[in-house]
Amino acid sequence: RETHGEAYKWPSIVRVRGWFVPVKVGRSSEDRRSRHCPYLDTINRSVLDFDFEKLCSISLSHINVYACLICGKYFQGRGLKSHAYTHSVQFTHHVFLNLHTLKFYCLPDNYEIIDSSLEDITYVLKPTFTRQHISGLDKQGKLYRAYDGTTYLPGIVGLNNIKANDYANVVLQALSNVPPLRNYFLEEENYCGIRRPPGDIMFLLVQRFGELMRKLWNPRNFKAHVSPHEMLQAVVLCSKKNFQITKQGDAVDFLSWFMNALHGALGGTKKKPSSLTKVFQGSMRIFSKKLPHPDLPPEEKVALLLKEEYQEEMSESTFLFLTLDLPTAPLYKDEKEQLIIPQVPLFNILAKFNGNTEKEYKTYKENFLKRFQLLKLPPYLIFCIKRFTKNNFFVEKNPTIVNFPITGMSSRTCR
Repeated sequence: RETHGEAYKWPSIVRVRGWFVPVKVGRSSEDRRSRHCPYLDTINRSVLDFDFEKLCSISLSHINVYACLICGKYFQGRGLKSHAYTHSVQFTHHVFLNLHTLKFYCLPDNYEIIDSSLEDITYVLKPTFTRQHISGLDKQGKLYRAYDGTTYLPGIVGLNNIKANDYANVVLQALSNVPPLRNYFLEEENYCGIRRPPGDIMFLLVQRFGELMRKLWNPRNFKAHVSPHEMLQAVVLCSKKNFQITKQGDAVDFLSWFMNALHGALGGTKKKPSSLTKVFQGSMRIFSKKLPHPDLPPEEKVALLLKEEYQEEMSESTFLFLTLDLPTAPLYKDEKEQLIIPQVPLFNILAKFNGNTEKEYKTYKENFLKRFQLLKLPPYLIFCIKRFTKNNFFVEKNPTIVNFPITGMSSRTCR
């Protein structure tokens, strides 16, 4: 029954002094506090930033970490004498979010806060996407307004350059706008069940890339940019510091390592495809012929070319991207004493893969003449144009402009 507008029931029988009596259970004061916390208006959404590693700012522990929703700092624990508890008493900051369970608490009173107005905070911390939402991402160009008042288009947001990580940012942003790859990583259920051997840290790349992808495409961001801090921390760890945040790297080298590392972490092998290879993997024929040493006399070269060792060999190989070579830039100024910036059509440098164009490749001991013939093109083809060359003194950039056709481009293979 109901009395004075308060619902209650008799859910259990309790024995008191030999008698069994019903016990009234109503809405407790604890429940009222949870649903009517007086400190919610102290939350400062403008200082909340969940892009960084979830570590306690004092103990540097990643276990049981809470975010203070008033100042944005991270603290460990919420029990008596814990760092979060001490912070709440010292600075009178009372609302905290558990970064793992996504539950809100009031400290030092230590009760859980239940309020639907906090949903936007948990969504920024961990965005989720339904299949219906994902299927409509490319059908709308609606601008969204961030909490700081700036407008942005989901997926087209900036990545912070923490120090010298712009080489990695361009790769991560480009991959985040490939629809099949994006759709796969926006839905965490696609890969959360993949089992890896104990101690395998490479799957951390998959998790962090998925988190970054969901933040880039979040329509309810507090700000119109994202910091790839956790993603880059995983890159540093998994690459054994070959790629770092504080040191400039090569975007092509990073792309090659990152795609192969993702392919392996997703359970892919040379024979077993992964979601990555289904999007980017193509195949080609490689024709290779060993060349005699250039310092040998002509008669010796002719004799060597007749041997089986110097005959052309053919092999087939897969690829995830194609590396294109630019023509050498001019060394001198023109007659008007101005430097010329050369231009080249994309189809000219694509001739490398027509099956007829030969190029010499030198190793430490031997020289080879190679030509390439495309067999199968992937749904999405990546071109990498290497502009930088290194010598003993400095790194030189080739400024040649590549004219890329926007429409009417078609490619053919031999199959």
